Amino acid sequence: MSFDVVASSRIERVSHSPWRYVRNMGLQLGTLCLAMAMVGILGLFNKRPIIVGELTLGYAAMGLIYLCAGVLVARRRLFPTNGQTILGGLLAGLLASAFLAALALVMSLVNLRYIFVALDQPLLKMLTFTLVPASLGIGLMLLTGAIVGAVGAILVLLPDRIRKPIAYGLIGAGLAGLFQELIRPILANSPTTKPLHDLIYTWTGLTQNGAIIIFVFVAVITIIWGMIGGRVTHNYQALPATTRKRIRWGYLAAGALLLVLFPLFAGNFIGQIMLTVALFTLMGMGLNLEVGLAGLLDLGFVAFYAVGAYVTGLLMADSPFALAHLFYWEAMPIAVLCSVCMGIIFGIPVLKVRGDYLAVATLGLGEIVRVIVLSDAAAPLLAGAKGILQIPRPQIGEFHFSTPVSLFYLALVASLIAAYCAWRLEDSRLGRAWKAIRDDEDVAQALGINLIQVKLLAYGLGAAFAGLAGSIFAVMLGSIYPHSFQLIISINILALIIVGGMGSLPGVAVGAAVLIGLPEVLREFGEFRYLFYGLAIILVMRIKPEGLWPSAAKRREMQIDAEVKAEQVQDIAEARA
Repeated sequence: MSFDVVASSRIERVSHSPWRYVRNMGLQLGTLCLAMAMVGILGLFNKRPIIVGELTLGYAAMGLIYLCAGVLVARRRLFPTNGQTILGGLLAGLLASAFLAALALVMSLVNLRYIFVALDQPLLKMLTFTLVPASLGIGLMLLTGAIVGAVGAILVLLPDRIRKPIAYGLIGAGLAGLFQELIRPILANSPTTKPLHDLIYTWTGLTQNGAIIIFVFVAVITIIWGMIGGRVTHNYQALPATTRKRIRWGYLAAGALLLVLFPLFAGNFIGQIMLTVALFTLMGMGLNLEVGLAGLLDLGFVAFYAVGAYVTGLLMADSPFALAHLFYWEAMPIAVLCSVCMGIIFGIPVLKVRGDYLAVATLGLGEIVRVIVLSDAAAPLLAGAKGILQIPRPQIGEFHFSTPVSLFYLALVASLIAAYCAWRLEDSRLGRAWKAIRDDEDVAQALGINLIQVKLLAYGLGAAFAGLAGSIFAVMLGSIYPHSFQLIISINILALIIVGGMGSLPGVAVGAAVLIGLPEVLREFGEFRYLFYGLAIILVMRIKPEGLWPSAAKRREMQIDAEVKAEQVQDIAEARA
């Protein structure tokens, strides 16, 4: 707290001249454009159409950056007149485009591919709009940057009733083109939506007419909502509180029902993504008991996941390493029980370890499990690096869980059961004991809480959720290998808890959807999808450090901290005055 006081005492208001801000904005966004070109993002994006034959993702990204230059300049309201604001946006866009124009000029004179592999001839053609000579394309690049920057400033200056339909229409058409690989199969799968698919898309992407239709549709919806939205909101606020609550629950139920039925229409690709999200949600709920409630930072959590998968494989597989040939419904409870035992055994050596040291200790224990599975000594039992193959899918009567969609529903049911258990545990006597040792172990022990018991229960119950997820994972793949259980899985689970909101059950599901579902949706962008993954994490931590869906307790803590800091800043300001 003392650091906050000292740091807050140094807060000073720094004022910049408007033109200096324009220059800085142009330089920053121009540098961003240059970096995207040099690492190959623009080149990759240029191969991906947004509107077939009209606009690629590369040009859309460049235009968006120039547009942002104008928008950011105009939003600061630094200039006294609209004309100066538009000029500021124009200059910011021009300066941002000058970086790529300069790069195109150098590339037309010198072969830079010896230094940067991404700076090849296709990129030069893109930057010069395939015009010959290149100077024409460079001039067009500068002109485009200036015009789009000015348009960005004009958009901000327009009244809401005009700006919102235009902006939302562009966003709608852009998203329809950006996620066409995801949307097209969904629309094409059903005879009901197939005519809509044929109206908007071809098999190669979004058509020009489709983009116009989406833009107009979204713009009209925005206009209509602008006309009636205020009245609807007023009428809703006038309803009794119980009625509003019923309406909210009705919307939530309808949304949940649509989400549950969505994979049936979307097909196996979407079903596989949602299955992966459901498995990580299940594991996240387990780790949330340890980290979010009990404050036990566990980086070896993947070991419990591996135990659940291996026990299921050993009890079900049709291979020489099988210990039995049980049905899934017989093997799964045993796998969960073994994971619980593993969690308790895992927790005993680290009972007296706290904080960062606990993270390192659990990291080591998790790696020990993986090394043992890989070792020659355990190979006759666990198959070593060869893994366990031919694990059959579960079945109920004549129905086989043979598709990703059917397995998603199995994982969904498991997640709902786990969520109910976690929700009941959170406000139970045990849950309060976990929160007490999370806040202060010494005080909790002084109050009579048995630290050994509650810590081992946290490890054991958390491991049960991970073991259940591992059991489903084994039948999902039909084969398991030691390399499927790397440290990165533990890190991903911890990251989704932090991004979603520590200690929040809905936050776990939201974090899994963002951190696990997003990279799968962006798979077509290759390795660059992890760049967007990292940017998403940074943005969430900057904008919502408490998580996307924080718990009520966490929201209260953040509010109290903000009020305390505001009072400190006010006291310092009064003292200076």
